[in-house]
Amino acid sequence: MKITILGNNSALPAFGRHPTAQVVALRSELILIDCGECTQVQMQRYGIRWRGLNYILISHLHGDHYFGLPGLLNSMSLMGRSDPLHLFAPAPLKSILDLILEAAGTVLSFRLHFYPLPEGAGLLVENFSFTISCFPVIHRIDCHGFVVETKQRSRRLLPEKCMELNIPISFYDSLKQGADYTSSTGEVIPNDTVTADPPPTKKYAYCADTVYTDSFLPYITGADAIYHESTYLHNDRDKAEARFHSTALQAAQLAVSAGVGMLLLGHFSSKYKDLYPFKEEAQVVFNNVHIAEEGNVYEL
Repeated sequence: MKITILGNNSALPAFGRHPTAQVVALRSELILIDCGECTQVQMQRYGIRWRGLNYILISHLHGDHYFGLPGLLNSMSLMGRSDPLHLFAPAPLKSILDLILEAAGTVLSFRLHFYPLPEGAGLLVENFSFTISCFPVIHRIDCHGFVVETKQRSRRLLPEKCMELNIPISFYDSLKQGADYTSSTGEVIPNDTVTADPPPTKKYAYCADTVYTDSFLPYITGADAIYHESTYLHNDRDKAEARFHSTALQAAQLAVSAGVGMLLLGHFSSKYKDLYPFKEEAQVVFNNVHIAEEGNVYEL
């Protein structure tokens, strides 16, 4: 699992920073989380190919989280996209997109499947390799966070060992599922002698615009990494609370409570040019902190 940061600023672009957007890559699948202005430009800049983009998740309907979406959809259509695209977002976004497309006389070249987010938590996507789920956070309007989690893969075969022990190919699938092999002579060959452990599962949580709260702690506990908004430094905590945002210190405190592996900070207010103080503030209570720099790729 890889996370590429496309935008890390809050409502206004400033100091070369762009509104919120990031891409989660899972083997051949790409998931775009939020789509602020200039997202498609940032995708080009950092080598994100829209042909692999299958899912878009929009946390809420403040403009800095979705104003880049109409342009991205239009560009994909102009480039002849034919594969369907799955969009999960607050329900009113459908009528907004319909109006924009109708006003321009645009008929997309691909099928856009729209799924309104539930009022609370819920499972959005499940396939053989990963799940996407959502959970409510607390902001000025309805807002959700997201969890992307990979599933346990089959055990890895050691082909040379299998051939050495004369295990038939027809039994390989059973080995991948963890079965021991019993030969025609009754000898039991333990599974771990002919297979290796699969890669560990990975869990990434995106904690969208939210006031400091532990209400969604159960959904993010144990994640390998979380992205948590840190619009303000803690000396502006009154402003953060009034505007339903969080501080870097508060994000770090939540990371400690959730027992996560890594904390990515983002959604910075345009009042701050230097972002290093955010990292310093968070590291007072949680060590593995990163500023979600645009263009950075974080591999879990």
